Amino acid sequence: MVKLFFISFLLFIGFSAKTQVVDKIVAQVGDEIILLSNVQALKLQMIQENAVEVKDASSISNCKLVEDLMYQNLLLNQARLDSLPVSDEQVDSEMENRLRYIISSMPGGKDQFEKFYGKSITQIKEDFRVIIRNQILARDMQQKITASITVTPKEVETYFKALPKDSVPYINMKLAFQQIVYFPKLSKADKDRTYNELREIRSKIVSGEKSFEFMARTKSKDPGSAAQGGKLSASKGMMVPAFEAAALDLKPGELSEVFETEYGYHIVKLLSRLGDDYTCQHILLSVEFNEESLNEAALKIDSCYALLNENKITWDEAVLRFSNDDNTKQNKGIITNPKTGEQTWDMQDLNEIDREIYILTDALDENKFTQPNLYFDMQSRKQGFRIVRLMKRFPPHIANLTDDYMLIKRAAENDKMQKVLEKWVQSKVTNVYIRLDESLKNCDFKYNWLTQSN
Repeated sequence: MVKLFFISFLLFIGFSAKTQVVDKIVAQVGDEIILLSNVQALKLQMIQENAVEVKDASSISNCKLVEDLMYQNLLLNQARLDSLPVSDEQVDSEMENRLRYIISSMPGGKDQFEKFYGKSITQIKEDFRVIIRNQILARDMQQKITASITVTPKEVETYFKALPKDSVPYINMKLAFQQIVYFPKLSKADKDRTYNELREIRSKIVSGEKSFEFMARTKSKDPGSAAQGGKLSASKGMMVPAFEAAALDLKPGELSEVFETEYGYHIVKLLSRLGDDYTCQHILLSVEFNEESLNEAALKIDSCYALLNENKITWDEAVLRFSNDDNTKQNKGIITNPKTGEQTWDMQDLNEIDREIYILTDALDENKFTQPNLYFDMQSRKQGFRIVRLMKRFPPHIANLTDDYMLIKRAAENDKMQKVLEKWVQSKVTNVYIRLDESLKNCDFKYNWLTQSN
């Protein structure tokens, strides 16, 4: 399928700030222009995303990059003609998601992010709102063109049989797992104990007996902010609603009362706010189970294991009867790979997300299960016990229709979409204004841009 090479607006800021480029217009499709800096930023993005080696960067053809960008502009031009709707909410949500991802992966968080790009988050949002809107329009236009495309089982088979032998993909080993998870039940006493502990911490801060920074470093269970004395920076929409509501209800310098989220109990002190951006200090105390609750949970999972081991209950029955994990209970305990949305895992995903599960099941045969193990769920940050079952082990192999039908089906769909999009581009190129810089007139383009170029 034709890929939309969206230039990261964050990369483009950094590229513009750190390079001396004599910019010029190199192409135009309809009312949409392509600058030389757009092309060079896209080249840099390909390097950063490991799409090409740095040593090979000079060999990347500007012709190919310009054509990719012209394709996107053709989609954008048609989206405007068709009056495709894009709401401000969509634009803001897309921008917040991108900012959240970048900031969370950057050491130093929001402060380092703003320092690196030489702009505040508020300025970045204003400067690049139009870019985000245009990218959404181009993406939606492509989806509109291909929305009705499906493939039949016969088409999948025909596509696969037509593949050259050296083009049939090699599939690395994949694994599928199920689990029964039992989290100890939090008692009112557990919650009251944590709540009161945080109230005492708050009292010491208010009285001046202890500083917020000291209490955050020594008491907070939030690994992302504790080492910074509880300091964190965020934009509206980045934090869970209860936290955000508490923080944004404060005036700079004010300290919140104790409040609860799904992660535990919090207090927050607002340091500064500019529009939707704010900086605060934060202390989190997670509610910990008492020994009695842990022992009760251990007995519960042990009884489940005994029934399974003695064949007195089926796996599916055990999941429904014993598991209290909302993510897997209603799906026979199957653990979905969050990166792919599929029920299979490759080794790279396991190492990144749940390395322990491979160690537990490496020596198991299919449909066999482990003894109960202590388990910490990274997503919910809860401790519990689980039994893991190796549902299926797919050895490395050359792709085939029996074991890899869904993979081949997606490839067949993409192939069909590619052909539909190519036909659409060819039909639209002849009816739109196109201008190309003289340096591109000798390019061997895939589409007939040159015949329309002024």
